[in-house]
Amino acid sequence: MDDIFLPSGRLRPDILDEATTRVLREALGHTRATNWDSVRTPHLFMGLLAAPDSGVFKWAGKLGADLPGLLDQFRDLFHQSNAEPVPPLLLNREFLSDNVIRLLRDAHGRASDCGRGVLTPMDLLITLFTTPNSIVAECFERIGVTAAKLTELAVLAERDAPIK
Repeated sequence: MDDIFLPSGRLRPDILDEATTRVLREALGHTRATNWDSVRTPHLFMGLLAAPDSGVFKWAGKLGADLPGLLDQFRDLFHQSNAEPVPPLLLNREFLSDNVIRLLRDAHGRASDCGRGVLTPMDLLITLFTTPNSIVAECFERIGVTAAKLTELAVLAERDAPIK
């Protein structure tokens, strides 16, 4: 089984489409901005909100969510104000939480199941909502939106979005 990482620990660029690469770069930026020393699943979600592709836009529209406002809420919710300054981070296994690694592997598996060699932002979004004990889904459940509803809207948005 091919791993999503190169022997050096870097994430394999050949398994990511251009939009997903932008999302992951944004996730790194939001990890630094919120003073975390490793990328966590909320940072992946922030990356999706900061660099949305057409599918993420459609999902937000179906949810009735304001992407910039939602991004601000997540950034505020996960900001660590008393943390030490964060050193440079890379898309490398050592800077990704175990949950993010599992989510990336599951999203890659989902892409493969859909007949694609690269994972898309929608693979990340749907996997974020279907992962057991997802902190992102839990944040929505606190305001009355279930993980099942988030997933349903994401799958509908994926069907409506043009595939590149």
